[in-house]
Amino acid sequence: MLYGRRRRRRLSPRRRALLETLLPRLRIDVPEAGRMSDPRTAFGFAAPPPLWLEIGFGAGEHLAWHAARRRDTAFIGCEAFIDGVAALLSKAAEEELANVRVFPDDARRLVAALPDRCLERVFVLFPDPWPKARHSKRRLMSAEFLDGLARAMAPGAELRLATDHAGLRRWMLARLLVHPDFAWLAREAGDWRRRPPDWPETRYERKARAAGRACVYLRFARREGPSRSALRKGVLFSCGGGELAYSAAGQRAARP
Repeated sequence: MLYGRRRRRRLSPRRRALLETLLPRLRIDVPEAGRMSDPRTAFGFAAPPPLWLEIGFGAGEHLAWHAARRRDTAFIGCEAFIDGVAALLSKAAEEELANVRVFPDDARRLVAALPDRCLERVFVLFPDPWPKARHSKRRLMSAEFLDGLARAMAPGAELRLATDHAGLRRWMLARLLVHPDFAWLAREAGDWRRRPPDWPETRYERKARAAGRACVYLRFARREGPSRSALRKGVLFSCGGGELAYSAAGQRAARP
């Protein structure tokens, strides 16, 4: 379910034209019920390419950066705001990104329809934190959504998340660290305080840093199977104003 407005500002004539001409060619559709066929066939590659998904791509600069450098990889961008869709279409046209497709709707619909084990990397960068307590149920990273995402991700696939909101950071970690299908890749605190070299900065991130907000970068791997036995043992990291401690059984030992 989508909340709020789907358009924030008036679009330029060029971007309105791209919505009418380019979006129909790049749009990914999902069936009303059941699973879609392999989405990799929509890209025209001779053999099925690696498939990456970005959920909530904003203005599209992160997705376009990767697509321009990995033209043998297929990308699906999911964004409900028309402004962001138009911005990505503009980048795709300028950089001739034939490996990009767009789902301009609720990510939950797309993930539910994807075939099993088709995704090799997923990005959820700076999603809406829905900071009010009465709105927390609107947050994307629910246990139910993670179950669907895990089903659609191939073993060893990587999930990357970022946020500048302390409450959402704790929310995401609390759900991912106890999920049987995901393993946190951090080995030390610096791993989530710094962006990896292949993780470009976005305009939103620059604004957050300029405002003095600390950003965190979380990387999780899709496990081979749904066993809880491989949960990280005895992990203790400082989370900027609090600590997360997990026992060998994966239970939270200290509140963040």
